[in-house]
Amino acid sequence: MKKNFFIAFEGIDGSGKSTQVKLLKEKLEATGLKVYTTCEPTDSPMGKMIRDIFSHRIEADHRTIAALFVADRLDHLLNKTNGILKMLEDGYTVITDRYYLSSYAYQSPYMDLNWVIQANSLSAGLLRPDLNVYIDILPEISIERLNKGRTSIELYETLDNLKNVRDKYFEIIELLKDEEQVFVIDGNKNPEAIAIGIWDKISSQFL
Repeated sequence: MKKNFFIAFEGIDGSGKSTQVKLLKEKLEATGLKVYTTCEPTDSPMGKMIRDIFSHRIEADHRTIAALFVADRLDHLLNKTNGILKMLEDGYTVITDRYYLSSYAYQSPYMDLNWVIQANSLSAGLLRPDLNVYIDILPEISIERLNKGRTSIELYETLDNLKNVRDKYFEIIELLKDEEQVFVIDGNKNPEAIAIGIWDKISSQFL
């Protein structure tokens, strides 16, 4: 039996993460692996509160949002029913759409990056991804996709903010290159070409 592993997908909004998670799941299952897919924010009470803030139903300070993500992520890992650690223990390969690199990139334009990293250190200590897949797209393309696919725009989904977040992702990838395994792929290509690039990387590293 192949060994199971943990993959986190990262990228600015509209980068096509959810499409690639689905395609990767299908390919991994075809090799005989059990695969569990998940995302952040989760559907826990804390995750729902974050979604309500994003959709402007609740107002909150960026520091509050950062702290909610810390709590939601710990529950995501430690939940005894369907937490990531439990699923890995049960032999599943786990793929998450966003993990702590998202917090680093999205929250650090508003507060000290070292604080965000420190606040998430419990999660990083419990489980680092075997691979972070960063799908890189231009912020202008992100906005175009979001405007096509949505009736409303969420809290962080402005061009200026997405430019900042993309810059932060690259700053973080460089800063943590000795600690985090990050695979950067061009997300401006068509979904099939991106999926092939991701599959080549994952199959050569894990299968």
